[in-house]
Amino acid sequence: MDIRPRTARNLLAATALFVIAAAPAPPEAARVTITRDTWGIAHVVGKSDADAVFGAIYAQAEDDFNRIEANYLTALGRTAEAEGEAAIWADLRQRLYVDPVDLKAKYRQSAPWLQKLMTAWADGLNYYLATHPNVRPKVLTHFEPWMALSFTEGSIGGDIERISLNDLAAFYGKTSIAVAAEDAGPVPREPRGSNGIAIAPKNTVNGHALLLINPHTSFYFRSELQMTSGEGLNAYGASTWGQFFIYQGFNEKAGWMHTSSGVDNVDEFAEDVVRGAAGVSYRYGKAIRRMRSARVTLAYRKPDGTLGSRSFSTYASHHGPIIAERGGKWIAQGLMWKPIPALEQSWLRTKATDLASYMKVAERKANSSNDTLFADAKGEIAYLHPQFVPVRDTRFDYAKPVDGADPATDWKGLHSVASLPNAINPGVGYAFNTNNWPWTAAGPDSPKAKDYPRYMDTFGENPRGVHADLLLRNAHDFTPERLIAAAYDSYLPAFAELIPPLVKAYDALPTGDPRRAKLAGPIAELRGWDYRWGADSVATTLGVLWGGKMWREVGSFIQAEQINVPKYIATRVSDSRKLDALGEAIEQLTRDFGDWKIGWGQINRFQRLDDSIDAHFDDAKPSIPVPFTSAQWGSLASFGARPYANTKKLYGSSGNSFVAVVEFGPKLRAWAVTAGGESGDPASLHFTDQAERYAAGALRPVYFYPADLAAHVERRYRPGEPRFATRSG
Repeated sequence: MDIRPRTARNLLAATALFVIAAAPAPPEAARVTITRDTWGIAHVVGKSDADAVFGAIYAQAEDDFNRIEANYLTALGRTAEAEGEAAIWADLRQRLYVDPVDLKAKYRQSAPWLQKLMTAWADGLNYYLATHPNVRPKVLTHFEPWMALSFTEGSIGGDIERISLNDLAAFYGKTSIAVAAEDAGPVPREPRGSNGIAIAPKNTVNGHALLLINPHTSFYFRSELQMTSGEGLNAYGASTWGQFFIYQGFNEKAGWMHTSSGVDNVDEFAEDVVRGAAGVSYRYGKAIRRMRSARVTLAYRKPDGTLGSRSFSTYASHHGPIIAERGGKWIAQGLMWKPIPALEQSWLRTKATDLASYMKVAERKANSSNDTLFADAKGEIAYLHPQFVPVRDTRFDYAKPVDGADPATDWKGLHSVASLPNAINPGVGYAFNTNNWPWTAAGPDSPKAKDYPRYMDTFGENPRGVHADLLLRNAHDFTPERLIAAAYDSYLPAFAELIPPLVKAYDALPTGDPRRAKLAGPIAELRGWDYRWGADSVATTLGVLWGGKMWREVGSFIQAEQINVPKYIATRVSDSRKLDALGEAIEQLTRDFGDWKIGWGQINRFQRLDDSIDAHFDDAKPSIPVPFTSAQWGSLASFGARPYANTKKLYGSSGNSFVAVVEFGPKLRAWAVTAGGESGDPASLHFTDQAERYAAGALRPVYFYPADLAAHVERRYRPGEPRFATRSG
């Protein structure tokens, strides 16, 4: 209910109607209906696909325009215009690939159907701004269709982000910049990626394929919505803010889940530079090639609010842009940059109705960074490797820079989709990925590492992969409820490896060692632990804080060397150091909370104070206990939490962000939950209305069909119409 005085509501209504009258509605607005369900989720219906795009992006902007703008400032290389000169290097990194002139040309080259979608996307955002004058963009006051080509893939941490900003600043600015502790080490990087599980009908009670969709990202990274059109579109799921396609989701007949892949398809080439009167060149075989050069000018916001600018002469070889200098060689970066096929693939797969049609779309080979778990109503399932995988000479180690002067190191086209390590309709009846290698994706029916080049994977196995395999092998009684339970199974396999050596080290202490008395209670807790997380579990608190100390000391280096971190800690860290670290964890708990006997949920918390993109927290304000842990310990349900400068408790800012389970029967059934809530407005009912469900793993029914939605309608309207009933007292 709207509790504002009637006069205030009438005034606002009159103002809104005046604004709408002053802003001519695009034709799409009259052909679109947005229905908000009782969770605030938008169900968009349009006459055409373009109409649905218009309505979907308009609805996204209603929920969180700030995140849409932030994503496109990043994608276009314009963040410094909002945040200041410190962001100039991230902008330059983007502009090594994203050239507005080039993207405008690519827009004109796009197929007419794709142009219509991009035009509708821009129209939807511009109409939102025209009808919401109180929304003040930081930079982007007008959107143009070509801009959609700057951000086409939807995953968190795109390929371009692998380029070191410090290296870039050193090369193009002759300066060094501050980098995040997790990038510099020794603080380990919180796992970012996802879980996906597909179950074939043979392993389900109801005889229907099941799909788990479980992206692990920073919170509030995507919108949840449904897009339906009279042209066959009916997709539901998670859409990255500002994009007009469902990135991870399902339609009535098929579903797709993307997980970050360990495939090596981003390579560095060391160029032998030759300087002369004609400019900068480089050696390639017996030839000398001219280095391509371009002038890039970037604007940035000064402290006084005015704009300054910096210009850079950028360079590129045929391998890619120059991103660093090491050992006297210029380093060129080779990666996928195919905006049109990438956007086509991202859109068209949402309309695929079975595995065959999905694979046909995949032939565009414009998915570079993500594995896919797939399931459909025919009962087909699959693990699919990324489709953009360059063919390379296996004599060379592409995990390190290769000699760009040797033509033999060049990419030699792309692998065919059929030649990739996929697992399609495996006889075992399941497929999964947890950002681990593909060699266990389908148990005994997985692709075999010996049959593929080593560059097909750089991640190796991880504790989540071990966990998933334990849950899936020999399980033939899955229901949607049991798959949800599996997604929140509390076992932590990393601690099954870590804790026994710690207990053994304690048992070996001499009788007179003071640590024997000090650690007796904590060791007793850990000795009896079943290695399962829980909100009341003291052992989880001890294990995570102790393990975190160990990981910070050794994890960064070991991960870089692709060594199993828990195994290294268990077998290579001295017994004395293990025990001392446990003592330090106890001291920290006692200092911060008055006792070491602290249940995990007392300190592991979910809190959403406002819609700031940079997370911040406050121990004095309400928060919710979360029982699950970081994915690094093997928890399938991931909650990446840490203390902040002003907090003693640990607060999550990444991990489980959208979770859905889908059953592909004669009539689709689905359940989902989103971190916090759908809206970015702290005044909205839907800012934190899913927080308790999120922490409990209590997924809610998805209202996929109009008949299901009819009983759960909060409001129905067309873009541009005023909305009032959005607040509660």
